[in-house]
Amino acid sequence: MLRSPTRALLSLEGTKSEIAGPVFGHNMLHELDNDLILNYARPGEMPIGPRILVHGRVLDESNRPVPGALLEFWQANAGGRYRHKKETYLAAIDPNFGGVGRTITDENGYYWFKTIKPGPYPWPNGVNDWRPAHIHFSVFGHGFAQRLITQMYFEGDPLIWICPIVKTIPDKSAIERLVAPLDMNASLPMDMLAYKFDIVLRGRRSTLFENRPEGN
Repeated sequence: MLRSPTRALLSLEGTKSEIAGPVFGHNMLHELDNDLILNYARPGEMPIGPRILVHGRVLDESNRPVPGALLEFWQANAGGRYRHKKETYLAAIDPNFGGVGRTITDENGYYWFKTIKPGPYPWPNGVNDWRPAHIHFSVFGHGFAQRLITQMYFEGDPLIWICPIVKTIPDKSAIERLVAPLDMNASLPMDMLAYKFDIVLRGRRSTLFENRPEGN
Protein backbone atom coordinates (compact mmCIF):
# COMPACT_ATOMS: atom_id res chain seq x y z
CA MET A 1 0.00 0.00 0.00
CA LEU A 2 1.35 3.43 -0.98
CA ARG A 3 1.29 6.03 1.78
CA SER A 4 2.17 9.05 -0.37
CA PRO A 5 1.39 10.23 -3.92
CA THR A 6 3.70 9.11 -6.70
CA ARG A 7 2.87 12.02 -9.00
CA ALA A 8 2.83 15.79 -8.69
CA LEU A 9 -0.27 17.24 -7.07
CA LEU A 10 -2.85 18.93 -9.30
CA SER A 11 -4.80 22.08 -8.51
CA LEU A 12 -8.52 21.36 -9.03
CA GLU A 13 -11.32 23.86 -9.32
CA GLY A 14 -13.46 23.92 -6.19
CA THR A 15 -17.11 22.92 -6.21
CA LYS A 16 -19.86 25.38 -5.39
CA SER A 17 -19.87 24.21 -1.77
CA GLU A 18 -16.13 24.79 -1.46
CA ILE A 19 -15.78 28.24 -3.03
CA ALA A 20 -16.06 31.28 -0.76
CA GLY A 21 -17.65 33.42 -3.54
CA PRO A 22 -19.18 34.75 -5.72
CA VAL A 23 -22.95 35.01 -5.91
CA PHE A 24 -23.85 38.67 -5.61
CA GLY A 25 -24.58 41.13 -8.40
CA HIS A 26 -23.95 44.84 -8.70
CA ASN A 27 -27.67 45.46 -9.12
CA MET A 28 -28.09 45.03 -5.36
CA LEU A 29 -25.96 48.12 -4.63
CA HIS A 30 -27.09 51.72 -4.36
CA GLU A 31 -25.13 54.59 -5.89
CA LEU A 32 -23.43 55.76 -2.68
CA ASP A 33 -23.08 52.44 -0.86
CA ASN A 34 -19.28 52.55 -1.23
CA ASP A 35 -18.98 56.26 -0.47
CA LEU A 36 -19.19 56.70 3.29
CA ILE A 37 -18.27 60.35 2.89
CA LEU A 38 -21.53 61.12 1.10
CA ASN A 39 -23.95 58.31 1.89
CA TYR A 40 -25.10 59.84 5.18
CA ALA A 41 -24.23 63.51 4.67
CA ARG A 42 -26.93 66.14 4.58
CA PRO A 43 -27.22 68.20 1.37
CA GLY A 44 -24.37 70.67 1.10
CA GLU A 45 -22.54 69.29 4.15
CA MET A 46 -19.63 66.90 4.75
CA PRO A 47 -18.48 64.70 7.64
CA ILE A 48 -15.52 65.83 9.73
CA GLY A 49 -12.12 64.15 9.44
CA PRO A 50 -9.43 63.07 6.97
CA ARG A 51 -10.86 61.73 3.72
CA ILE A 52 -9.35 58.39 2.66
CA LEU A 53 -9.67 55.78 -0.07
CA VAL A 54 -9.49 52.10 0.94
CA HIS A 55 -8.93 49.58 -1.83
CA GLY A 56 -7.62 46.09 -2.46
CA ARG A 57 -8.48 42.65 -3.79
CA VAL A 58 -10.23 39.57 -2.45
CA LEU A 59 -8.14 36.50 -3.29
CA ASP A 60 -8.29 32.75 -2.78
CA GLU A 61 -5.50 30.53 -1.47
CA SER A 62 -3.91 30.35 -4.93
CA ASN A 63 -3.80 34.14 -5.29
CA ARG A 64 -6.67 34.07 -7.77
CA PRO A 65 -9.24 36.88 -7.70
CA VAL A 66 -12.66 36.25 -6.19
CA PRO A 67 -15.17 38.25 -8.26
CA GLY A 68 -18.65 39.08 -7.04
CA ALA A 69 -17.86 38.87 -3.32
CA LEU A 70 -20.01 41.15 -1.18
CA LEU A 71 -18.02 43.29 1.26
CA GLU A 72 -19.66 45.22 4.07
CA PHE A 73 -17.76 47.63 6.30
CA TRP A 74 -18.50 49.65 9.42
CA GLN A 75 -16.45 51.97 11.58
CA ALA A 76 -16.31 54.77 14.14
CA ASN A 77 -16.22 58.39 13.04
CA ALA A 78 -13.12 60.61 13.11
CA GLY A 79 -13.58 61.14 16.84
CA GLY A 80 -13.73 57.41 17.55
CA ARG A 81 -17.47 57.17 18.12
CA TYR A 82 -19.84 54.65 16.56
CA ARG A 83 -23.31 55.71 15.56
CA HIS A 84 -25.47 53.33 17.58
CA LYS A 85 -27.72 53.63 20.62
CA LYS A 86 -25.50 51.72 23.05
CA GLU A 87 -22.38 53.78 22.36
CA THR A 88 -21.05 55.27 25.61
CA TYR A 89 -17.87 57.05 24.48
CA LEU A 90 -17.90 60.80 25.18
CA ALA A 91 -16.83 61.80 21.66
CA ALA A 92 -19.45 63.62 19.62
CA ILE A 93 -21.65 62.03 16.98
CA ASP A 94 -21.03 63.39 13.50
CA PRO A 95 -24.48 64.13 12.04
CA ASN A 96 -23.08 63.70 8.52
CA PHE A 97 -21.42 60.32 9.01
CA GLY A 98 -23.16 56.96 9.31
CA GLY A 99 -20.06 54.77 9.25
CA VAL A 100 -21.48 51.89 7.20
CA GLY A 101 -21.23 50.84 3.57
CA ARG A 102 -20.81 47.96 1.16
CA THR A 103 -19.46 47.06 -2.25
CA ILE A 104 -18.94 44.08 -4.55
CA THR A 105 -15.64 42.94 -6.04
CA ASP A 106 -15.25 43.22 -9.81
CA GLU A 107 -14.02 40.53 -12.22
CA ASN A 108 -10.47 41.02 -10.91
CA GLY A 109 -11.50 40.67 -7.27
CA TYR A 110 -10.94 44.41 -6.82
CA TYR A 111 -12.90 46.66 -4.49
CA TRP A 112 -12.70 50.24 -3.26
CA PHE A 113 -14.58 52.67 -1.08
CA LYS A 114 -14.22 56.21 0.21
CA THR A 115 -14.56 57.08 3.85
CA ILE A 116 -13.36 59.20 6.76
CA LYS A 117 -10.36 57.86 8.66
CA PRO A 118 -11.72 56.58 11.97
CA GLY A 119 -10.35 57.69 15.31
CA PRO A 120 -9.18 55.51 18.20
CA TYR A 121 -11.41 55.00 21.22
CA PRO A 122 -11.05 53.73 24.79
CA TRP A 123 -11.67 50.06 25.53
CA PRO A 124 -13.80 49.87 28.71
CA ASN A 125 -12.37 46.55 29.92
CA GLY A 126 -9.11 48.19 31.00
CA VAL A 127 -8.04 51.26 32.97
CA ASN A 128 -6.39 53.06 30.05
CA ASP A 129 -6.65 50.66 27.13
CA TRP A 130 -7.39 52.02 23.67
CA ARG A 131 -8.40 50.49 20.38
CA PRO A 132 -6.37 51.68 17.40
CA ALA A 133 -8.15 53.21 14.42
CA HIS A 134 -9.73 50.37 12.46
CA ILE A 135 -12.43 49.42 9.98
CA HIS A 136 -14.53 46.27 10.34
CA PHE A 137 -15.06 44.12 7.24
CA SER A 138 -17.37 41.24 6.49
CA VAL A 139 -17.10 39.11 3.36
CA PHE A 140 -20.05 37.09 2.10
CA GLY A 141 -19.65 33.98 -0.03
CA HIS A 142 -22.29 31.59 -1.36
CA GLY A 143 -24.44 31.80 1.74
CA PHE A 144 -24.81 33.97 4.79
CA ALA A 145 -23.47 31.11 6.91
CA GLN A 146 -20.10 31.74 5.24
CA ARG A 147 -19.82 35.34 6.37
CA LEU A 148 -16.21 36.10 7.33
CA ILE A 149 -15.41 39.00 9.65
CA THR A 150 -12.10 40.82 10.06
CA GLN A 151 -10.61 44.22 10.90
CA MET A 152 -8.23 46.51 9.05
CA TYR A 153 -5.70 48.69 10.87
CA PHE A 154 -3.60 51.56 9.55
CA GLU A 155 0.14 51.52 8.94
CA GLY A 156 2.16 53.42 11.53
CA ASP A 157 -0.46 53.46 14.29
CA PRO A 158 1.41 52.98 17.61
CA LEU A 159 -1.76 51.76 19.34
CA ILE A 160 -1.83 48.55 17.28
CA TRP A 161 0.88 46.78 19.26
CA ILE A 162 -0.46 47.76 22.69
CA CYS A 163 -4.12 47.04 21.94
CA PRO A 164 -5.41 44.31 24.31
CA ILE A 165 -7.45 42.70 21.53
CA VAL A 166 -4.53 42.63 19.09
CA LYS A 167 -2.36 41.13 21.83
CA THR A 168 -4.58 38.04 21.83
CA ILE A 169 -3.28 37.17 18.34
CA PRO A 170 -0.17 35.01 18.87
CA ASP A 171 1.11 35.16 15.27
CA LYS A 172 2.86 38.46 14.52
CA SER A 173 2.65 37.86 10.76
CA ALA A 174 -1.13 37.45 11.06
CA ILE A 175 -1.29 40.85 12.75
CA GLU A 176 0.83 42.41 10.02
CA ARG A 177 -1.59 41.11 7.39
CA LEU A 178 -4.34 43.11 9.11
CA VAL A 179 -2.40 46.36 8.70
CA ALA A 180 -3.10 48.35 5.52
CA PRO A 181 -0.05 50.17 4.14
CA LEU A 182 -0.27 53.71 2.86
CA ASP A 183 -0.58 53.66 -0.94
CA MET A 184 0.53 56.98 -2.40
CA ASN A 185 0.09 55.69 -5.97
CA ALA A 186 -3.66 55.38 -5.40
CA SER A 187 -4.00 58.57 -3.37
CA LEU A 188 -5.93 61.45 -4.93
CA PRO A 189 -3.91 64.70 -4.97
CA MET A 190 -5.40 67.51 -2.89
CA ASP A 191 -8.21 65.17 -1.85
CA MET A 192 -7.48 61.91 -0.01
CA LEU A 193 -4.77 59.43 0.96
CA ALA A 194 -5.20 55.77 0.05
CA TYR A 195 -4.63 52.55 1.99
CA LYS A 196 -4.41 49.10 0.41
CA PHE A 197 -5.95 46.09 2.12
CA ASP A 198 -6.03 42.71 0.37
CA ILE A 199 -8.21 39.96 1.84
CA VAL A 200 -7.06 36.36 1.37
CA LEU A 201 -9.78 33.83 2.12
CA ARG A 202 -7.76 30.66 2.72
CA GLY A 203 -4.28 29.18 2.89
CA ARG A 204 -1.04 30.01 4.68
CA ARG A 205 -1.36 33.71 3.86
CA SER A 206 -5.00 33.90 4.85
CA THR A 207 -6.38 37.00 6.47
CA LEU A 208 -7.21 36.38 10.13
CA PHE A 209 -10.98 36.18 10.53
CA GLU A 210 -12.61 36.69 13.91
CA ASN A 211 -15.17 33.95 13.36
CA ARG A 212 -12.55 31.58 11.94
CA PRO A 213 -9.58 32.10 14.31
CA GLU A 214 -7.31 29.62 12.58
CA GLY A 215 -7.54 31.77 9.45
CA ASN A 216 -7.76 28.84 7.03
